[in-house]
Amino acid sequence: MEEILKKLEEQDKKLDDIYATVRKIKIYFLTALIFTVVAFVAPLIGLVFLIPWFLKTMGNAYQGLL
Repeated sequence: MEEILKKLEEQDKKLDDIYATVRKIKIYFLTALIFTVVAFVAPLIGLVFLIPWFLKTMGNAYQGLL
């Protein structure tokens, strides 16, 4: 009986270790997802402002030629 209780305690400790590891991995993946979304969305937002400015500048530059 003592041996079974000892094995259960060992398994409980291992499960706690696994839970802690999985929690760290979850945080890592969440952080990676946030950085990926920011790295993809930030340039798109920049292009929303950059493209009209660029077209206006090029239109003014070539206005006399057209």
